[in-house]
Amino acid sequence: MWDTAGVLILLRHGRTAANAAGLLQGRLDQDLDDFGRQQASAAAALINERFDVAAIVSSPLRRAVQTAAALGDDVVIDDRWVELAYGRYEGAPQGDVPSEVWQRWRDDRHFTPEGGESLAVLDARVRQACEELVERAGDEDIVVVSHVSPMKTAVAWALGVEDVSFRSHLDQSAICRIAIRPTGPVLLSFNETAPLPTL
Repeated sequence: MWDTAGVLILLRHGRTAANAAGLLQGRLDQDLDDFGRQQASAAAALINERFDVAAIVSSPLRRAVQTAAALGDDVVIDDRWVELAYGRYEGAPQGDVPSEVWQRWRDDRHFTPEGGESLAVLDARVRQACEELVERAGDEDIVVVSHVSPMKTAVAWALGVEDVSFRSHLDQSAICRIAIRPTGPVLLSFNETAPLPTL
């Protein structure tokens, strides 16, 4: 069931070559691949069919901007929605990141890899961005096109918990919907995906 009041709609970007190769992408600034463009088009069609989108906000990275462009021309860039910086591990196969590094990320929100960013810093910037959208998203449908880590942080904000990063999964071009009600944000859906016309 789709909510009829204003909704904050989070959309993950479509697939890139780095996604397809299983690389830790972070701030690598890649274009969508052909499949990613199909995903973006399908997600945009689903959102535009079911919502009266009043504003589109995007991370500055190309894969997000290109996904946002499928929704409409008037896209506002907000750097706070950029992906977590993985520093020295950006571009590495996810399986090549040492298990002790993943464990440190799980255990210490202030852990910062060399040249990267901590989950605590990510959390602060994304929660601030969410709070600034609360009033408008209570009355209008706002789409934010972003990445896995910022979207999971926004979901944690909506749920009133510290973190969901390592206990949830988001597909490429996944949609999460958050209603803004007088009592606060309410998570309506998580990891919705639009059917693709062709594979």
